[in-house]
Amino acid sequence: MKQVQDYIRTIVDFPHEGIMFRDVTTLFADPRGFRMAIDQMLHPYAGIDIDKVVGLEARGFILGGAIAHQLSVGFVPIRKKGKLPGRTISQDYKLEYGEAIVELHDDAIKPGEKVLVVDDLLATGGTAEAGIKLIQRLGGEIVSCAFIIDLPELGGRTRLEAMGMEVNALCAFDGA
Repeated sequence: MKQVQDYIRTIVDFPHEGIMFRDVTTLFADPRGFRMAIDQMLHPYAGIDIDKVVGLEARGFILGGAIAHQLSVGFVPIRKKGKLPGRTISQDYKLEYGEAIVELHDDAIKPGEKVLVVDDLLATGGTAEAGIKLIQRLGGEIVSCAFIIDLPELGGRTRLEAMGMEVNALCAFDGA
């Protein structure tokens, strides 16, 4: 019987030499694999009060939308700077080479709302940390952070747990 990681393709030396890119598009393209991933991501939250699912750009939108639908709650995107219309708040964060900025509508989360943060992959945790800070600035209470893949050697889980976050991932891969 296949497991979630069996649907994930590894592309060697992408986007540059030395990187083992974990490609979830093959998981998303397979109806059984995609359903399995969504069902397994939902499992830890059975009976937990969640008001909103927040997806991190871009693959977090695919997962977050499906999870929000299953939970019958709203979905909120956290996007790269300049992609959201209307009033936003922003948070910068460091990348391997440089910096980036993510944004959230300033009215997307109400104080006290319980939020599940979703993305496909946890590497260094920089994007997730920036998203968490945005949610917290609006008064949201983060229930947990859910990912398909954890790359433990890059330290993202440790970083988020040091912020007091619960982290769930369906599978882990060694290396970058």
